Amino acid sequence: MLTTPITAALVRGALDLEHTERGVLPHRLPAPARQQIPDGQLTMAESQPSGVRLVFRSTASLVELDVLATKRVFAGTPPRPDGVYELLVDGRLAGQGSVTEGDTITVDLATGTARHQSGPVRTLRFDGLPGHEKNVEIWLPHNETTRLVALRTDASVHSVQSSGRKTWLHHGSSISQGSNAATPTGIWPARAAAIAGRELVNLGFGGSALLDPFTARAMRDTAADFISLKIGINVVNADLMRLRAFGPAVHGFLDTIREGHPTTPLLVVSPLYCPIHEHTPGPGEFDPDALREGKVRFRATGDPAETAAGKLTLTVIRDELARIVKERSASDPNLRHLDGLELYGESDHAELPLPDHLHPDAATHRLIGERFARLAFDAS
Repeated sequence: MLTTPITAALVRGALDLEHTERGVLPHRLPAPARQQIPDGQLTMAESQPSGVRLVFRSTASLVELDVLATKRVFAGTPPRPDGVYELLVDGRLAGQGSVTEGDTITVDLATGTARHQSGPVRTLRFDGLPGHEKNVEIWLPHNETTRLVALRTDASVHSVQSSGRKTWLHHGSSISQGSNAATPTGIWPARAAAIAGRELVNLGFGGSALLDPFTARAMRDTAADFISLKIGINVVNADLMRLRAFGPAVHGFLDTIREGHPTTPLLVVSPLYCPIHEHTPGPGEFDPDALREGKVRFRATGDPAETAAGKLTLTVIRDELARIVKERSASDPNLRHLDGLELYGESDHAELPLPDHLHPDAATHRLIGERFARLAFDAS
């Protein structure tokens, strides 16, 4: 078996690689941005490698990957499934695996405290691969922080200089990161990228699509042929700002991106349908009745009457985003708007409801990805 160093030449979808004593940790935000993160939620989300994959060419029939996963346990809620690793050969699924052990972080939702326990490195093994020269991709879990410790193969490995595909840079919420999807290639951005033939850089951050300036600067400085922003749900369920602040924050985010991408096609996507927040402001919270039953559901706690004073709901945000894009597009012909209800609307919810009242399931991720590929990347 040959051991190949894990370097940036083999990793796609990450904006930074941190070399630690226990392996290489992919990050989806660069170091300057990480220094400005104000909370543990985004620190966790950006270190979870949604859309990140190892890519190389080889004749290897056997691939082993040593990883150190970080398992998160939330006290009082059902155990989270182990993260899934998927191996693709020339774009086709050829193997899946998980590791059941690793570091563990136990979070007490009632007190906000967390306890860390170190765990072992474990090995994923993919064998029986075709022996011809081929492209190999190993997609890392979209919802589980992973340190890459060692890559071993039974034949030499070469980096893939270029796929010839155009790069799609996307930013969004936990739905974009892949919450409730079953596999890393099953999250809706990965599905859309596969259909449209795009190289995905996914900056979907659970609970953290909050118009942070450091995220805008990271996007400004990242090469891309196409950019999309899915804005709204986190601003509402975090009860982060009022309408007076929201509009200028959107303008500022777009202005920053345009500093680095003045003519790149840029698509602003408004929120998907979510009944708890359509007309009810945040903050959102875990439903305590569901937690007592060992289930996870979310609920909105705001007062709909407060929208008159500027509190935000999804319907308010959809109108505001449509207005902003319409006004800006007069001087920015490469700026477009997509109503999120075209990706997942009220009639879709009747057929495919949100299991936890906030996040789509695996089948709905597929639906959203297929619709986005058609609506955003179709030649017309």
